[in-house]
Amino acid sequence: MAAATAGVMLAAAVGGGAGSAAPPALDHRSTATVLQQGLDDLHGLGVSGTQGLVRDGGRVTVARSGVADLDTGAPMPVDGYFRIGSATKTFVSVVLLQLVGEGRIGLDDPIERWLPGVVNGNGNEGRHVTVRQILQHTSGLYDSTDDLVALQSADEFLAHRFDHYTEAQLVVMAMRHPPLFAAGTHWSYSNTNYLLVGMLIERVTGHPWYTEVRSRILMPLHLTHTFYPGDRPTLPQPHAEGYQQFVPGGPLVDTTLFNPTVAASAGGLVSTTTDLARFWQAVARGQLLRPGQMAELHQTVLAESVQDIRPGIAYGLGIMWLPNRCGGYWAHFGDMPGMSTLNAVTPDGHRSTVFYLATVLADPDRAPAVMQREMALLDDLICG
Repeated sequence: MAAATAGVMLAAAVGGGAGSAAPPALDHRSTATVLQQGLDDLHGLGVSGTQGLVRDGGRVTVARSGVADLDTGAPMPVDGYFRIGSATKTFVSVVLLQLVGEGRIGLDDPIERWLPGVVNGNGNEGRHVTVRQILQHTSGLYDSTDDLVALQSADEFLAHRFDHYTEAQLVVMAMRHPPLFAAGTHWSYSNTNYLLVGMLIERVTGHPWYTEVRSRILMPLHLTHTFYPGDRPTLPQPHAEGYQQFVPGGPLVDTTLFNPTVAASAGGLVSTTTDLARFWQAVARGQLLRPGQMAELHQTVLAESVQDIRPGIAYGLGIMWLPNRCGGYWAHFGDMPGMSTLNAVTPDGHRSTVFYLATVLADPDRAPAVMQREMALLDDLICG
């Protein structure tokens, strides 16, 4: 998901095609300086703790700023665990595209063929929604995240943070609402789409989506610090505490203990900056998908509802394109209560960058400032 604020920040993607030219190589010392100053700026805007990593070829630069715990003042870990929210979507999309490449499911298959009766009611019709459309957020399906009680307020979060959900239960919540538009006519970010992707993976393979992610991506790439915790509400050590500001001017609420089944295949994975940077390089270099499926991954549409973030943002199949001064980069945002990440990679896969912020703010002045500074920092690191 990016669960709580997911749909909003996670909003982005790439419009059209990506350039193939690699950006100029970064000087290692300047990379470290730019990264550290940028993380310090984010901390200064009210983020309790930040960590970042740049992988330039095989060379790695890391930095951190702030604290891991506001009560103890413990420093941020250099490469701690965190919930990656909607960055999960890229993992899940890669798995489904692998199944497409194996001829086991088609991108233009209607959802009804594989999940009969699931997308149904209140104007929702699985016969008219395709696999491609749910991967690309052009299905028009309502986002079930908007109805989750635990994400509405601090009190509701504390009362419901350990609630268990299945993908099917969350999809049922979405089916209580009519579609936002006819499938294929517009773009709107919806976690419901990737809950359905998780269900499709299980229907096609007979295994839960996270089992397929592990066997098809995590094990081959040796990403040993990435996993789906299921109902486990804790994070392994080391990690920073996550803090969510639920309302403007409100307090920072510790949201570290949280059942991630509320996000499931739309955003439930836990990882580290090291693992994510390696994953994104592998995706961009074509290590996980055949050429035909790589081309499908990168087929984008304009992400209509997030053009205010940056004109030209577009969305592929579980991956976003953000244009910038040196062409652009592939990326995805991820948000869970109190945790936010931004992952990006150059089109040739040479350079990847991952940020993790241990605070999600609601103040109308500070929250946009954090986003702007984060994206400006990413541009600087990607472009050199």
